[in-house]
Amino acid sequence: MNELDLRQVERRYGGATGAGSAHPLDSARRCRRGDEIGSGINPRCSQPSARDGRDHCTCLRVFLVDKYPAFRAGIRVGMESVPDMDLTGEAPTGEQALRALEDDPRLRPDVVLADLQSSGMTESVFLRAAGELSVSSPMRLLVLSGEGTDDSVITAMSAGAHGVIGKTAPWDELMRAIRLVAAGGAVFGPVVAARMPVYFSAVREVCGQSAFPELTAREREVLDLLARGHGNREIARRLVLSEKTVRNHVTHIFAKLQVHDRAMAVARARSAGMGQ
Repeated sequence: MNELDLRQVERRYGGATGAGSAHPLDSARRCRRGDEIGSGINPRCSQPSARDGRDHCTCLRVFLVDKYPAFRAGIRVGMESVPDMDLTGEAPTGEQALRALEDDPRLRPDVVLADLQSSGMTESVFLRAAGELSVSSPMRLLVLSGEGTDDSVITAMSAGAHGVIGKTAPWDELMRAIRLVAAGGAVFGPVVAARMPVYFSAVREVCGQSAFPELTAREREVLDLLARGHGNREIARRLVLSEKTVRNHVTHIFAKLQVHDRAMAVARARSAGMGQ
């Protein structure tokens, strides 16, 4: 890590440290070996955790996964000033994180804070493997979203992640998110929350495609509008089609779904999650 990286960390996270704590730049310098798995472990959490059935660590335990050393250093420096939270360890990739957690049960956290997409591992693969490591007390996953695309958020949510928060979120917001996820809640940052209607629409579309692969894209659009209670004239207006074309689509839908009337088609569509 060069001096420029360290000063960027200082500007981003310098305000997170409390009075009397080490200067962020000094702390980051002590952690230059940030690429190593488990480097920068907070000594407050070096004791065994309750997961081992031995001494209990009252601090909320966090493990960080992110491929950028400067970002990990910033999180590490910030957490040094949080009295009820400990960074048990860190890794640049999901694969290396799982290896470290398997080798040393003392590192196993309450919450895994991770940008897995940048490390080439999906959330579903990570959660499945992490669940096998800690069956009695599963680790909860709070996804750090760098790109924030709809696809990445939907993928994380579908995989069972317990929250998604942007990597540029304010420090206080990140701390609240970690605590809420650890307590059993689900967290989605303001940007993600604002996009929820889009995500649910996408889920409905995926459900319709998987349930009725025999339908064309246009026929699925017509069926979805049928399920919403629209008549042929309204469907034609919304899709900029002639009523005759809509009637033809409806006829094809009936034939492909092997239903005899509109009511049966609507029932099939709604049971598949369409028309909500």
